[in-house]
Amino acid sequence: MTILNKRTKAFTMLELVFVIVVLGILAALALPRMDRDLRQEAADNILSAIRYTQHLALLDDKTDPFDANWQKELWQIQFVSSTSNPSTAYYKIGSDIHHSGAIAKRESAIDPANGKYMHNTGGFAAAKANDESPNIFIGYKYGITRVKSNGCTQSIAFDNLGRPHDHIGSGASNKYEKYMTSSECNLTFTFSDNSISPFSIIIKKETGYAYIDGQDDS
Repeated sequence: MTILNKRTKAFTMLELVFVIVVLGILAALALPRMDRDLRQEAADNILSAIRYTQHLALLDDKTDPFDANWQKELWQIQFVSSTSNPSTAYYKIGSDIHHSGAIAKRESAIDPANGKYMHNTGGFAAAKANDESPNIFIGYKYGITRVKSNGCTQSIAFDNLGRPHDHIGSGASNKYEKYMTSSECNLTFTFSDNSISPFSIIIKKETGYAYIDGQDDS
């Protein structure tokens, strides 16, 4: 039988206050970490998508000297954002096989994480019904409201050597005239929460090497 020691004391008010203060400090330190984690998660998602596009291009040589518009079929990633509806920012990956000027669902890549199309038919709410990957909806997932490009358009393609091509949907021909040689591509992503700083992803000219700005080893 256990005998209770009558001299055993409970926590004093001072001790309870001290514990509450410590918990408050820990919570205050954790909130910025959560913001950083969200920012990093978004950057990792997008960087992986760019590299996945390049990987698909490496496996699928679209070069055809007998087709004047073969560059339009290169695997590409397109970023879309809207100032009128900021939460709808997304990206999609595919190959314009039919030279229609737009990537159809049947021309889209399959997300290796879930086996769904990397395509947007009706927005995030309709993605499940349309068998589309939720990973592409960077507005809903991370609060990204704007995608800004510098030195390139917001549609980047890669050839079978992994090299970047820009704006292939307009006037592209078999002369490699859209091959990026003059400047690197800087894609900047801004959050609705102003406390989370924007981040940029750089795609190097000629080589197509992509990395998170400030994280050269990413």
